[in-house]
Amino acid sequence: MIAYLANEFPCAVEPYVMEEVRELGHCGLRVIMCSAKQPKNSYRKESQIQTEEVLHLHPLRPQLMVMALFALCRLDMVNIFVRVLMKGNERLGRRVRALAHTYLGAYYSLLLKDMQVEHIHVHHGYFASWIAMVAARLLGISYSMTLHGSDLLIHAAYLDVKLERCKTCFTVSDFNRDFILKHYPQVPSDRVVVSRMGVSLPLLEFASTRRTALLRMLSVGRLHPVKNHAFLIRACRALKDRGRQFTCQIVGDGPEHDALARMIEKLGLTDEITLAGHLPHEELDHCYATADLVVLTSRSEGIPLVLMEAMARKKLVLAPSITGIPELVIHGKTGFLYVPGSISDFVHSVESVMQSFGELDPVRRSARAHVGRKFNREQTLAAFAELFIAQLPASGKVQDENLVLQQI
Repeated sequence: MIAYLANEFPCAVEPYVMEEVRELGHCGLRVIMCSAKQPKNSYRKESQIQTEEVLHLHPLRPQLMVMALFALCRLDMVNIFVRVLMKGNERLGRRVRALAHTYLGAYYSLLLKDMQVEHIHVHHGYFASWIAMVAARLLGISYSMTLHGSDLLIHAAYLDVKLERCKTCFTVSDFNRDFILKHYPQVPSDRVVVSRMGVSLPLLEFASTRRTALLRMLSVGRLHPVKNHAFLIRACRALKDRGRQFTCQIVGDGPEHDALARMIEKLGLTDEITLAGHLPHEELDHCYATADLVVLTSRSEGIPLVLMEAMARKKLVLAPSITGIPELVIHGKTGFLYVPGSISDFVHSVESVMQSFGELDPVRRSARAHVGRKFNREQTLAAFAELFIAQLPASGKVQDENLVLQQI
């Protein structure tokens, strides 16, 4: 039995979690899906996942809460408490949260205790990865994790401990792997493997539909500071000041919504920029179909699925030259890159696309072909499952192709 833990499941911005769980099930593994917190968005209905199909840590059960305290009173937990409280340069608030997550790890181990779980995998290096690490230690089993972007490059709290104790670290780009091996040299190189994300290539290819001087831009992503939509809005103001005609639809929801709405109004861009909120995938398909240029302005990323989806549909993309993005967007060949943080370079790139729009079909074709070769969902999922099964203890590996599957 394999336990697969996510910070929140199901989650609209993390469809790959469900895909990986299903792929492992198809390969003959029995997987129990776990969520560190209850999902708050409407995606639960959209994904057709029933609450009873997921093991939730919350709400906490009083009896297990007491038992979790006793579970932490083990000699082999001393090193973890010493690291949380006395070593490293984490701030007090972070240390307090780590203590809380250590307790939740003990609680999680009690939930799994009688389920014959042999390995825990956790997606993202945020708080759920600490919970998984503690639970695995208390259960005497192995754990692995997948690192994307911000969980490695921005919010890497206690990542040294997580990497030291995990059996395998999957990560989504060559850039990430090189970063881990450089900044955490104590981690053996064979413990860090690249497992790319991917998308399905739609049968229907969306051709260029631009017929006027108006450029239709699309941005898809959670409204969070790391996605840097404020940069995009300022860049739109610069485009308007230069007399360019455009619209920009921003799809996604999040804590930055109200601040971004005020910024759009303050800069006089209510006619050009639309905050569309979260859209189900079928509606997002329409957005891709009508877009001329899909833009990304993040400060940190793994390799964004939104760029893959756009490129698979033969859409032009523009993104900052950061982290693993150049492994997907090859400047001038499969899309366009701009200097991170440079509004002038972003504006120059948009204007170049506008001026040569009708001549960029080779880029559109190369983009789709590149995604098909290296970021095809069926291939990346199969590769992930192969790597995942290879790291399992012998008893957890598939022995019989006709094994009855337990999967969501």
